[in-house]
Amino acid sequence: MQFGQKRERFEGDPAQGVLPFEAEPLQEAAQQEEIKEQITYTRKKQSSHKGRAALPAHLPVEEIEIHPEGDLTDMICIGKEVTEELECEPARFFIRRYIRYKYAAKDGEGVKTGELPERVIDKGIPGAGLLAMILTDKYADHLPLYRQKQRFARENISIASSTIEGWVKQALERLEPLYEQLRFDIKAKGYLQVDETSIKVLESDKKGAAHSGWYWVYHSPLDGLVLMDYQPTRGSSGSKNMLEHFRGYLQSDGYAVYAKVGQRKDVTPLACWAHARREFERALENDKARASKALELIQQLYAVERKAKESELSSEQIKALRLDESLPVINELGKWIFHEVKNTLPKSQIGKAMRYAMERWDKLSAYLQDGSLQIDNNLVENAIRPIALGRKNYLFAGSHDAATRAGIIYSFLAICKKHEVNPMQWLKHTLENIMSINHKNIRDLYPQNYKKLVEAGKV
Repeated sequence: MQFGQKRERFEGDPAQGVLPFEAEPLQEAAQQEEIKEQITYTRKKQSSHKGRAALPAHLPVEEIEIHPEGDLTDMICIGKEVTEELECEPARFFIRRYIRYKYAAKDGEGVKTGELPERVIDKGIPGAGLLAMILTDKYADHLPLYRQKQRFARENISIASSTIEGWVKQALERLEPLYEQLRFDIKAKGYLQVDETSIKVLESDKKGAAHSGWYWVYHSPLDGLVLMDYQPTRGSSGSKNMLEHFRGYLQSDGYAVYAKVGQRKDVTPLACWAHARREFERALENDKARASKALELIQQLYAVERKAKESELSSEQIKALRLDESLPVINELGKWIFHEVKNTLPKSQIGKAMRYAMERWDKLSAYLQDGSLQIDNNLVENAIRPIALGRKNYLFAGSHDAATRAGIIYSFLAICKKHEVNPMQWLKHTLENIMSINHKNIRDLYPQNYKKLVEAGKV
């Protein structure tokens, strides 16, 4: 480091050899023998396998017939052994060429040309299936576009990064009419679970700093609809578009914006028992005896919910079951907290947990009003998880518009997950039909309605 390095150091010893090195024959033979032993051991290990998971029945089957070698003329087939394996063929890229024939009238009065099917991007080269794959990889499987570009390169398909980004933008813009219909429908259900999560956006007023934007997430438990509405702020103006005229039950974690909405006469606020439970879980180290007592009673409330779910009860039956079994537990817990909170330090964790529940007691009990209401806000929190995973991969959105478009696809991917719909298949079908479908039937493109069409054999 002090005197520099000599050139001779890097010129090397001629006896050292040139890359790549060749293995010695004896070493090669020994390696081959070791590989042979490993393969033999693996085969014996596989033959002793007692069972395996059943292969999916819906997959196509490719049969390969194998007959014994040699002359079979004087032999009779007495049966066959069947062995199955799950195989995969990588994505197949191909060119779809539309050849539109032209016909001229014999009297010379006009020319007719075959009509080109609807395309997602006019005069663009990507088909609906390719766009569906790119969107699914990016937003469902969190594979950044630059990695997808590398995959194209391995297939000798050269596509500029800016081109792929343009495809994503235009494909998401095609989904905007369906998203606006979703926004309308989800507000009209009368029961919303709400939460919010942050996302970094490069477009910022501060030089060199990213803007902290927010996805306001709305979930309708009645029909499994999810809407992720991007807003630059977490202030009350961020929820205005969705909650200004909302009427019905609003379930939240107690954030001040939702608390203000819940003060309106036409809104019934619901709290989340999962959040109340977490406060007592944090208090286990502070006061194990009293925290355990509260958690035991809360667990009884959840036991009632499991019983209702396993019995597949109607909403009326669930309400009756809750009033019979949950209400006494809630009353017992309420009386116990009222008595014990006097003997806790306000700043202790057990004191905080008790006061958290006391301040929201009416809201925590309000789920008893209707059997369709949920005991907690976990369903909307589950819908947020894909955004958290995405943040770890792409870190930020390039602009406020890009974040808004990402909210569109995240909304529908969350709905696909809730209704067990293949997101890529749904995207391909939707992109192929959204520009030509009658606006009155646009709800047919919702993932759950697409699933019904598939099950009915209409798609």
